[in-house]
Amino acid sequence: MMTQNKSTYVEPAKEIRVVKKTDVIVVGGGPGGVASAVCAARNGARTVLIERYGHLGGMATGGLVNIFPNLSDISGKQHIFGLNKELIARLDQRGGTTYPPKSDWGSDDKTVVDYYHDAKLGWFYLKKDFNSGTERVIYTAVVDPEILKDELNDMVLESGADLYLHSWGCRPIVENNTVKGVIFESKSGRQAILGQVIIDSTGDGDMFVRAGAAFDDKLNPKLRTAMLANVFWFCNVDLAKYDLFKRTHSDEYKELMAELQRKGGHPSLFKGILRNQKNSVWFHAFQPRPDGKASDAMDVEELTRVDISARKQATTTFDFFRKHIPGFEESYIMLTASQLGTQGGRRVIGEYVLSEADTISDEIFEDTIAVLANNDSGRSSVEHPSLCIPYRCLVPQKLDGLLVACRAFSSSDEINHKFNIIPHCICYGQAAGTAAAIAAKAGIQPRNVDYKSLQKNLTHQGVNIPQGQGV
Repeated sequence: MMTQNKSTYVEPAKEIRVVKKTDVIVVGGGPGGVASAVCAARNGARTVLIERYGHLGGMATGGLVNIFPNLSDISGKQHIFGLNKELIARLDQRGGTTYPPKSDWGSDDKTVVDYYHDAKLGWFYLKKDFNSGTERVIYTAVVDPEILKDELNDMVLESGADLYLHSWGCRPIVENNTVKGVIFESKSGRQAILGQVIIDSTGDGDMFVRAGAAFDDKLNPKLRTAMLANVFWFCNVDLAKYDLFKRTHSDEYKELMAELQRKGGHPSLFKGILRNQKNSVWFHAFQPRPDGKASDAMDVEELTRVDISARKQATTTFDFFRKHIPGFEESYIMLTASQLGTQGGRRVIGEYVLSEADTISDEIFEDTIAVLANNDSGRSSVEHPSLCIPYRCLVPQKLDGLLVACRAFSSSDEINHKFNIIPHCICYGQAAGTAAAIAAKAGIQPRNVDYKSLQKNLTHQGVNIPQGQGV
């Protein structure tokens, strides 16, 4: 019961129907979650994937963050393979991705470098070589989010995993400090699934936090991870006319962009370079808090406020460009992100906490499950071009029955913002899904999975594991 003078409500106890018993439950169908589900199922585990939206892909699709950067280091050496490579190849067959030819990886050719500068995509495609002082092209892919949604559905269903869309994983089932299942809400009501291993791919650590795992939520307000973002695309833009105006009326253009910013619009755009979507432009609009503090992606009131203001910003920008900027007269809004860009937040405290010191250690961990290009550490990126990720970053310190496969992996805030992007999360998911299948088959806890067995399995999947590890 609840009376009007009470500020709390005691929810009545009720029996919840268990709709399935399985080996592995993945909560969250973003890049890490899809990779987890696909790899767990491919390794013989009965697998269920629960996703709150009506599509898979998370930030890569619904968030319109359709960029897979840092697949190679500054020299052009590719480090990320495995499921990332498979996914890009599948999209390539459907005309759903664009990336530099291999001959350009590591190149400082001015024509190629200028192409990415002109598209305003330099942050994703160009990295400074502090030895030569030049900028070099790295292997980065952009993808068509609509084709990606369909391809991810195919990959999950082909793997044999069961998929629940429109389902919000809202509470872990915990017994004796071990996660045993998940309660989820949908139009079908409140239901439960029991499993041997649960993988938290929610991005914000919804499962491990509610299960009682230790976590870190410190965010530096100056970093990307502390800001929410909204993405919107315009198409049918006459880019030649736009370029001519910018070049011949540069001062006027700057004044117009300053006016747009004063009106609450977003003045910075990327030229869309997908080969099947010519004459489009992309706006990635960060939404920093007015008070300078880090955004809180767990505050529903803040999420609501930002989403409303971000959509107003998109239409303000569109109206202004159509009225004042040559080339945009016949343009229209092609897409707006169906979900707000949440880039950082809670991170599990795992058996190993990755820190900035690891970017210069060159350590090959005994439990390495991925090698990532270390492209965003300034001068040290040239001297230390890669970073090994230990499996222990996916394993909570004390909580059993659960792994983490998303941006909430065990890491400091300083390093998380460099290594929590889409290809990285796919790597974490590939390792977590494989480990979960091994643990479920053996009837052991994920923390007790044999590292060499895991690495050998990942190597067979095409993952780049350093020589001498898992072979």
